[in-house]
Amino acid sequence: MTAQEARARAAGNGVSASSAFRALGRAGLAARGVIYILVGALAVQIAFGKSGGKEADRQGALQTVAGTPGGTILLWLLAIGLAGMALWRFSEAVWGQAGPDGDKATKRLNSLGRGIFYAVVCASTVAFIIGAGGPGSSDKKSRDYSGKAMHDIPGGRWLVLLVGLGLVAGGIGIAVSAMKTKFEKKLNTHQMSPAVRKTVKTLGVVGKTTRALVYASAGAFFAYAAIKFDPGKAKGVDGTLRQFAHTPVGPWLLVLIALGLIVFGLYSFCEARWRRV
Repeated sequence: MTAQEARARAAGNGVSASSAFRALGRAGLAARGVIYILVGALAVQIAFGKSGGKEADRQGALQTVAGTPGGTILLWLLAIGLAGMALWRFSEAVWGQAGPDGDKATKRLNSLGRGIFYAVVCASTVAFIIGAGGPGSSDKKSRDYSGKAMHDIPGGRWLVLLVGLGLVAGGIGIAVSAMKTKFEKKLNTHQMSPAVRKTVKTLGVVGKTTRALVYASAGAFFAYAAIKFDPGKAKGVDGTLRQFAHTPVGPWLLVLIALGLIVFGLYSFCEARWRRV
């Protein structure tokens, strides 16, 4: 590396680690927490038949916020937080993640993918606020995308199957990582008291494992839709959560999953406070 490249890299790292970018990242993590808490709360209402027709996904979460006093202001704060999350992830893609091995190409690509995802989430939130659309039903989008892929793209059925299996594998991987508490490596645990660290660890294990279970289950429905060659079998977050209520234990499994998503929301607030950004 030349001296000029080294200076450019050091300047980039300085920007990435600046207080402004740290604040953006933390705001994004807090916004994620709000969304998951709302989705979990809606899922609890669905379990007891009191959701008022709202779906337990981002669309339902935004509708819930919009219906509260000062809802528009809160929605804009969420959008700003999500924009912060996207910018923080893009900065990681350019300058590397915090911590050891943050310069690895795989980690940069991971940050780029997450940045694109949160940029889309932010854009859909803004569209919802200004009345130009919104996230839309997760179930409808799952059916539409899988149907378009299976019928309009050569080999699309196998593509949907691979996406489904990828979600299942990713969910399992995240759950295993969570149970091994690998997420603690990304936290400033030295700033926590023993009691706080134990609490954060518990929130992380429960919350991350629950979220992984939901996405792995959604992936299983995608794979099943491909196997049956029936896009109607694909489900988004809302439809996947509702399926948990159709088990022998009735709505109580959905309640447990919903509480797990709320726990993940609380853990997101812990990341907003203690994550290395």
